[in-house]
Amino acid sequence: MAKKSKPKVAVWKFASCDGCQLSLLDCEDELLAVTERIEVANFPEASRAVIKGPYDLSLVEGSITTPHDAERIQKVRRSSKFLITIGACATAGGIQALRNFKDVNEFTSIVYAKPEYIDTLKKSTPISEHVKVDFELRGCPIDKAQLIEVISAFLKGRKPNTPAHSTCIECKRRGTVCVMVSQGKMCMGPVTHAGCGALCPSYNRGCYGCFGPKETPNTGSLSAWLKNQGAADDEILRTYRGFNAYAEPFRKESELYEKENEND
Repeated sequence: MAKKSKPKVAVWKFASCDGCQLSLLDCEDELLAVTERIEVANFPEASRAVIKGPYDLSLVEGSITTPHDAERIQKVRRSSKFLITIGACATAGGIQALRNFKDVNEFTSIVYAKPEYIDTLKKSTPISEHVKVDFELRGCPIDKAQLIEVISAFLKGRKPNTPAHSTCIECKRRGTVCVMVSQGKMCMGPVTHAGCGALCPSYNRGCYGCFGPKETPNTGSLSAWLKNQGAADDEILRTYRGFNAYAEPFRKESELYEKENEND
């Protein structure tokens, strides 16, 4: 009887810092168990060896920021049976999406001596704006336990079991006193997807929204609470414009306060 071949997995990088790919390598012991079930066919961060596609699973890190990448992601999609985006850059455009709120030509003229050599798009956009995505794994960087869960779910042909609740639930589970209620600190926890274990609040700091908007986030309620605590409009604007600034719920809420600032 012929031995059943392992699913071929590829890891792709677009505009990003490589942090989410490193999360995969950081799995260490767990990764050894996973690699017994899959064949890592294309992962430049880990090996120069490349096995040609098509691939059963592609993990994509990074946003689309150049015309070349816009073409390249189409090729990746065509060569992939399943495509999963990993990290804030791939799922929401990343920190580089802050340029989406301004004129990118102004930035290139200031930063580069020869801006005419820069070939870039006006916006940094998530992978889902260009191709069909089968699942999105959020975080900046992603949580390695969630990544293992996603790969395991793929191998077993089921839907990944990742949390839909907010960071606030993680605070309650670990017994962390709410920094918003007790100290009036700016915190994105109520509207942010769980996944980090409430890391920042455990160090007496507000959540920065690294894991993007939770399901059905009430950003308006959070903004009203922050304003009632004395936060200025520009502070609230900056709060939403972080790692996931271009994620729709955060983007729309920040634009409301941007308009208010312009009208003042």
